[in-house]
Amino acid sequence: MANTEHTEILRSGVDMWNRWRKGHASIQPNLRRANLKRANLREANLREANLSGANLSGADLSRTDLRNANLGRADLSGAILNRANLYRTNFRNANLRRADLRNADPIRADLSGADLSGADLSGADLSLATLVETNLTEAILTNCRIYGIAVWSVELQGTKQNNLVITPDDEPIITVDNLKVAQFIYLLLNNAEIRSVIDTITSKVVLILGRFSLERKVILDALRHELRNHNYSPVIFDFAPPKSLDLTETVSTLAHLARFIIVDLTDPNSAPHEIATIAPQCIRPIKPIISSKLITKDGKEVEQWREYEMFRDLRRRYHWILDTFRYQDIPHLINSLQEDIIQPAEEKIHRWEPEKERIKELEEKNRQLEEEIEKLKWGQ
Repeated sequence: MANTEHTEILRSGVDMWNRWRKGHASIQPNLRRANLKRANLREANLREANLSGANLSGADLSRTDLRNANLGRADLSGAILNRANLYRTNFRNANLRRADLRNADPIRADLSGADLSGADLSGADLSLATLVETNLTEAILTNCRIYGIAVWSVELQGTKQNNLVITPDDEPIITVDNLKVAQFIYLLLNNAEIRSVIDTITSKVVLILGRFSLERKVILDALRHELRNHNYSPVIFDFAPPKSLDLTETVSTLAHLARFIIVDLTDPNSAPHEIATIAPQCIRPIKPIISSKLITKDGKEVEQWREYEMFRDLRRRYHWILDTFRYQDIPHLINSLQEDIIQPAEEKIHRWEPEKERIKELEEKNRQLEEEIEKLKWGQ
């Protein structure tokens, strides 16, 4: 509980409190669970004070010094904290609903688990702050500086995220309009290794899709190893999880990162639904492969594996689905990889390059036409 003497001095007014703090600099104020609802604490020196669990709802804390203060689990709903110094302030699991934090400085503050729904943080400096599982629903973050911010599992429904500054104050200003994207963009701009990873993803990743049973893992491993020898970075997606799990979004995300896709159709359960979904959306060369080994039924070899009918229909619709390559065994697959799998996929990619340039030219012409139309509308 709060120290009664400390609470009474604070309730006597900010001037008396600040004088007391000046004369007792070594004392850390204990205001734990104090009832300071609607209190006028404007410009108070609350540095390093323990205000954990305190009721500060509706309180005026504008221009207050709260550096290194502990406000964990405190109720600050509707409180005014504009231009407050909140350096390294602990707001873990605090209630800051509809609080006014305009132009405040919660630099390096810990806002993990805090409820900032409806709060106004316009112009606040959140540099190096920690926001883990923070509720920012319908909060206003316009013009915030968010350099070095740590953001994980935050709620952002209806949040205004305009003009977020991702650079420190001694660098040229770069702004984005998405809190979650901000971390990635800054890393991309300032980390050569990250840029190298992005280059690897866009130029070297080959996605391998299939259903690889235990006896077929050796084929997968051989294919993966040989792709590495050709300077590709294989990403494997094995359709082994329960069929009740919807994998479409995961597969689609991986497909959009890949240079081209290899689909093993040897098992008829190799996720035709996912392939049918991503093929229209992901314009990447898709190279199907299938074993020419005979299927054994009741101890007898009866027939070869065949493409399912839906896949043949997809190939007719989408020209980036290439002809299926049949392999006899692992040596045949490996020896044919360059000529029958990699080369057709790369040739398809290179043929697209002129098309991409033409599309860019058309988009630029359309943009210019739209500008001319707008000028004509306004009589310019």
